[in-house]
Amino acid sequence: MSARLRRAWQRRGPLAIALLPLTGVYGLLTLLRRLPYRAGLLRSTRLPVPLIVVGNVTAGGGGKTPVTIALVQHLQACGWRPGVISRGYGRRDSGDGDVRSVLADSAAQEVGDEPLLIARRTGAPVFVARRRAAAGAALLAAHPQVDVLVCDDGLQHLALARDVEVCVFNDQGAGNGWLLPAGPLREPWPRPVDFTLHTGPAPGGSAPQFALQRSLADHAIDAAGRRVALASLRGAPLHAVAAIARPEAFFAMLRARDLTLQTCETLPDHYGFDSWLRNQDAGSSLICTEKDAVKLWPRHPEALAVPLTLTLPQDFLQALDARLASLSSRST
Repeated sequence: MSARLRRAWQRRGPLAIALLPLTGVYGLLTLLRRLPYRAGLLRSTRLPVPLIVVGNVTAGGGGKTPVTIALVQHLQACGWRPGVISRGYGRRDSGDGDVRSVLADSAAQEVGDEPLLIARRTGAPVFVARRRAAAGAALLAAHPQVDVLVCDDGLQHLALARDVEVCVFNDQGAGNGWLLPAGPLREPWPRPVDFTLHTGPAPGGSAPQFALQRSLADHAIDAAGRRVALASLRGAPLHAVAAIARPEAFFAMLRARDLTLQTCETLPDHYGFDSWLRNQDAGSSLICTEKDAVKLWPRHPEALAVPLTLTLPQDFLQALDARLASLSSRST
């Protein structure tokens, strides 16, 4: 059904039209959620360092985490000391919104697969909590040298004040332009943001828009960090597994590298792999995304993860650097 919905979200066809009454209910609930903040009855928490939110307005698979990783790496290269906060979607939560520090050897089930991937790829401090403000406060207390925070997801998390909003779109853009469930939008678009990044056609809106370049790396890695050239896997039978929002995009990128996918296995986004049994047919090698690898490697260290490489546009980075410089000078 989710695949059928994603197809329906790209046009205003019969299924999307049939779901419009539910869209009206969703839109009303979204408005009611925002009203207390607009009326001043609820206030957003502001943290003492600049905060960049990387998020999207569409349901699933916008590419926020790769952008977050690339952004943190850029900030590190520029001399900033960034930290990352996230809800840690898909992790086991004790129910009290507990704050947790994400370490390179943390279990994905405890901290979330995306925060763990960010911590391993960047080496930056990463904290997760249901309340992002609590995660930020705990991170700054534990790492007082951090001078800028990046929030992975959270565009709709109104309880956290932000200084810069970066909205990310995949190649499907804003789809048919309707709210959930008749369309892919979590909130009406266009809406005010500071920057828009997109891999497909420009989605519109008044914010500066920049095209992203994404591709698979030319190698895969195993649990020990050993690199295997993708070219050396050509002709070998592969079992590709993906528990991401848009698995078909990953499979297509593998095929574009002339790899032979003997079987493809699609699992729910953020799937934990706790009870997953590997298909051993025909001696095929197991290949997956980096996000899935952090959960697969404890049980299947032979799994080969193919990193996603993402290049942030230089003009976007220059505009962001200028914004951060103005924020820094304003606080001194």
